[in-house]
Amino acid sequence: MTRFIGAIRRHQNVSLAAFLAVLCAVVGFATGFWLLFRLSYLALFAIPLLYLWTRAMARGLQVEVERTTQRVTQGQAIEGRIIVRSRSLVPAMWLEVEDPSSVPGHAAKRVLTLGPRGLASWAYRTRTRVRGLYTLGPVRVTASDPFGFFHITRSFGEQSTLLVYPNAPELPNFYIPPANLPGEGRLRRRTHNVTPNVSGLRQYEPGDSFNRVHWPATANRGEPMVKLFELDPASDIWIVLDLERQHHAGEDEENTEETAVSVCASVARYFIGANRSVGLIAFGDDLRINEPDRGQNHYTRILESLALARATGDVPLTNLLVEESRRFGRHTTVVVVTPSPRQEWALTLMSLGSRGVKVAAVIIEADTFGGTTSSLDVYGTLAAGGIYAYTVKHNDDLERALSEGSDPSLGRIAPVRR
Repeated sequence: MTRFIGAIRRHQNVSLAAFLAVLCAVVGFATGFWLLFRLSYLALFAIPLLYLWTRAMARGLQVEVERTTQRVTQGQAIEGRIIVRSRSLVPAMWLEVEDPSSVPGHAAKRVLTLGPRGLASWAYRTRTRVRGLYTLGPVRVTASDPFGFFHITRSFGEQSTLLVYPNAPELPNFYIPPANLPGEGRLRRRTHNVTPNVSGLRQYEPGDSFNRVHWPATANRGEPMVKLFELDPASDIWIVLDLERQHHAGEDEENTEETAVSVCASVARYFIGANRSVGLIAFGDDLRINEPDRGQNHYTRILESLALARATGDVPLTNLLVEESRRFGRHTTVVVVTPSPRQEWALTLMSLGSRGVKVAAVIIEADTFGGTTSSLDVYGTLAAGGIYAYTVKHNDDLERALSEGSDPSLGRIAPVRR
């Protein structure tokens, strides 16, 4: 009984048409009016025919989906093409084609009519506005008859994922205090040790190791040539992203969370481009740590972590720094990115600095995003501790905001912009 009632509710139009057909037949027998009999026969024959037509339309469909990429950077567009073919000899009318997606602003939906063995295709292009992990597909096609009696939906393809990386503006002049290592900073010096950095070639001298021989140059010149090496700025750069929920402010895409993530991506891009070893620590839904490493592949892993970062954490930045302080040694530089107006984390940075760790901070001014607390007290604490700091406000150009402190002659505290 329950299934019968459910079927009636799903096909209300069919149930109504069947009821009217039966009613016409009953009244026709009672009155002998011939038109009522014909209406009854028409409805009883039309309903099965409409069902078979709709079923033939749905079964004869073939859909192909072409997606160009599964990884894009925030602001770039995702592109694709949907191709719908009908293999049926009957025309396909009222086909609703939809490519469902969780990407904000993505709308790939059309209503088509295809002739016998017809073909239709169209391309879509959607600009990505928000970083994150999204789903695309599978494509759903709903076939229905002109009277709306029957609806048959089929799915084509599989659900795919799309990862949108955060935007990472290039920082041409970013500066933080260097760690205490030979060759650290902006200049490199020659060394007799073998390092990953080759600065030139010279002729072979007695005593040179064979692992220094540059074989292509040797073959080209006809005499042994060896590689010259320079010291590598080998200190680790740790970027610590504060994702404690209570300190973030702003709405939609204009918030401190998005700004902080973009700052981290830019800083990582800068140091990875300088062949530095960069790591990332963040605590949102859970603790996420990317151990320091170099290269484009590692930068991609950092972007993946930042794409999924959400300001949903309940761990204070101070606690995070204390718990992970074992990772920070004398040859380490720690860059904190936070909107927190609390002084405790600044005092913790001062404590790390007293151990020989080089520290710096990028403060996202939450009050310019609609927050209620100013960061002036934090500035005072950082100034007292001699900690190099940048400030970023709402609608700031990151390239400019993160370059104002690049000249060490300005002092150890970057100028505060009010």
